[in-house]
Amino acid sequence: MTKNIAISLLAVALAACGSREPLRPAEGASLPPRPAMAAATPTVDQLLTPTTEQRPGRSEELLRRGEIRGDDRFDLPPQ
Repeated sequence: MTKNIAISLLAVALAACGSREPLRPAEGASLPPRPAMAAATPTVDQLLTPTTEQRPGRSEELLRRGEIRGDDRFDLPPQ
């Protein structure tokens, strides 16, 4: 029983290592085609970096526990 657990833990540890090399296209494949209005083909790093549209920043402070919500003019009952 303990031998099975040890082998399982070793397998999980090895699976969690991951690669430390930069990402590249697979053998025989290329990067996606250049966007229609782009001046140049984006690099791998540019493709993996999210834009502000994909990860927008918060413009409001989140409510903390115990704070009372203010009036919401868009919180209307169903028609």
